Order: sequence, then structure tokens, then C-alpha cells
Amino acid sequence: MGRTQEFDTVAVVQAARDVFWDRGYEATSLADLEAATGLRRSSLYHAFDSKRGLFDAAVQDYLDTVIRPRLSVLARATDGRAGLTTYFSGVQTVIATLPDDSPRRGCLLLNSAAGLAAHDDALREVVDGYRAELTTAVSDALALARPEADADELTAAARQLTSLSVSALLLARVNREEAVAILDVALTQVGSW
Repeated sequence: MGRTQEFDTVAVVQAARDVFWDRGYEATSLADLEAATGLRRSSLYHAFDSKRGLFDAAVQDYLDTVIRPRLSVLARATDGRAGLTTYFSGVQTVIATLPDDSPRRGCLLLNSAAGLAAHDDALREVVDGYRAELTTAVSDALALARPEADADELTAAARQLTSLSVSALLLARVNREEAVAILDVALTQVGSW
């Protein structure tokens, strides 16, 4: 008979998520994960099969607890412009107020896109899925703000605003002021939409 799991899986996944978010998949060692979670590698392997299994669980947690709640502001909006303003202002506030030593700078998925996802098809699909989900949410809010806009205009504006969001989240790790300035541009564009 196997051993009974004696830890909170959600807490372990979220602790690992923050390490991966800070260091990236490739730079995160098993010792880092042991220190962050308080578990020995045998317990981590028993619960998640591998470092990659734990990373995949961390990515899913990130989508469910960070990304989708942030995007829900756009999905719940009855006023598209207000929803977009709330979304971009919220991202801007997070970037502007996190301490410099916070492991939660930037975006776990976008940070991974520059590393592991470049040569990992499964993660590449997750990152592109996030981009598509963000673009759709932005496009829907734009359509709500200006129902008369044609499809090409909506597509172009959604791509541009999504690109500004992605750029800001990538730069947040290395140049907070520029990331905030990029989001100011996005907010200006939302205001003129």
C-alpha cells in the first residue's frame, strides 16, 4: 500500500509556481523546489512524477488563479471601454507596486515563452493559448465599446492592445518604468477607442 499524502497540494503548487515565476523552469533546481515547498524530492516526484509535472501544475494554477481572474474583468464588463481601462490599470498597478525582489514580476507564461517554450511544443501551445484568450477578451471588450467597428478594425486594435500588454509584462522584470509607460499608451488608446 502506498503512503498517504500529508501536504496541501494547492500550497505546494503555488509555492513552486512562485519559484518558477521568479527563476524560470530551466534555472529552477530540485533543491529550490524542496526549499520552497518544504517537501523532499521523493515526495515531489511521488505527487507530480517529475519537475516538469510540477511545472505543468504550477502553470495551470497560474492560469486559474492569476490570468483568468484578471481577464474576467473584461468578460464581465457591460461597458467595454471601462472593462479595458480596469484591466490595463490593474496590470499597471501590479507592475508599479510589486517590490523589486518579488518573485511575481512579469508573467510566468511570457517569461517561459522566452525560455522553455521556445523548444517545447506543449508549453508553446499553452503560451499561445493565453495570447489567444487575452486577444479574444480584448476584442470582445472593444466590440462592446464600439459595436459599429468592422472586423478588420477590431482585429487590428485587439492585436495592438494585446501586444502592449505582452510587452509591458515582459519588460516588468527588467524595466518597471517602461512597462508602466507602455500601459499608459494602452490606456490612451482605450480612451480614444
